[in-house]
Amino acid sequence: MHRQVIQTSQAPAPVGPYNQAIAASGQLVFVAGQIPLDPKTGEIVGPEDVEAQTQQAIANMSAILEAAGAGLDNVVKTTIFLKDMNDFSKVNSVYGQYFDAETAPARACVEVARLPKDVLVEIECIAVI
Repeated sequence: MHRQVIQTSQAPAPVGPYNQAIAASGQLVFVAGQIPLDPKTGEIVGPEDVEAQTQQAIANMSAILEAAGAGLDNVVKTTIFLKDMNDFSKVNSVYGQYFDAETAPARACVEVARLPKDVLVEIECIAVI
């Protein structure tokens, strides 16, 4: 995979651990939105804890990437769906533990009316291998 961070002062700087854009070449892997379900129990992790839910959603995403022969360092784009945008900073804090701000993928984050199983967060990604 070839990957290049794209930055310009002619657009707003990121307000979290992500970059304005990533240029990449290689095979694309599209990971479906992951919610915080424990794959062993099928139960929702941290029913009222957006940080625990974010960790589990990223762990699920990471497991799928590994099955594809990739890892989080191959991710070029994520989309985060939040039940409550007031959780943005908490999610950023956890997200930043997995993605270094200097090389983090491009990202969108939106508040939605409802998520599957009434979870607090869902995350999808695109990776290049």
